[in-house]
Amino acid sequence: MAIDDLEVEISYLVGAAEGEQGDLHEIKFRLDQAISTMRAEGLTVPEDLLNFEMDLDRMLSVKS
Repeated sequence: MAIDDLEVEISYLVGAAEGEQGDLHEIKFRLDQAISTMRAEGLTVPEDLLNFEMDLDRMLSVKS
């Protein structure tokens, strides 16, 4: 996956989570895929993206 594609996907996921336009489980799943892709391609995952992932984990644990 190209870097530009990853940036678009991540931007969409952040917007969807902030606007609550989507299912948080789906957003988390897609974010995990994007992060896995970044790691597989040897890219450094930005700290704020990892924090976003942890925030989603917390939100989902509260809703369960």
